[in-house]
Amino acid sequence: MIAVTDDVNLDDTELEFSFVRASGPGGQNVNKVSTAVQMRFDARRSPSLPDDVSARLQALAGSRLTRDGVIVINASRHRSQERNRADAVERLVALIAKACVAPVKRRPTRPTKAAKERRLVAKARRAGVKAGRGKPAERE
Repeated sequence: MIAVTDDVNLDDTELEFSFVRASGPGGQNVNKVSTAVQMRFDARRSPSLPDDVSARLQALAGSRLTRDGVIVINASRHRSQERNRADAVERLVALIAKACVAPVKRRPTRPTKAAKERRLVAKARRAGVKAGRGKPAERE
């Protein structure tokens, strides 16, 4: 079990790992060893997540979410398979923890009367400055 928050725990069997060859520099090691990790987590059908958390998680996942509701995380920062695996799990846990926090609904506010007055005075002053920039009026 992977603890995300006090209420949410993930079962290890819900995570599916596949190891692929990492791109980039690494000498001969990069051609021989599959160190990069591709982790898949089915956010839509996970029994560990409440429905509201699952919906927020899918919205947060963005381009990492497939049409089937599976989150795919690629990890290739480290040179070892185990560290990349741990990195992928950490990133998923951080994403789920962020989804567990419900967004605070915005309370609409209105500007005060003094603020409206200050705005109108500033607009009038600015209009006067701009009006003074025009060509002088022709005299008779």
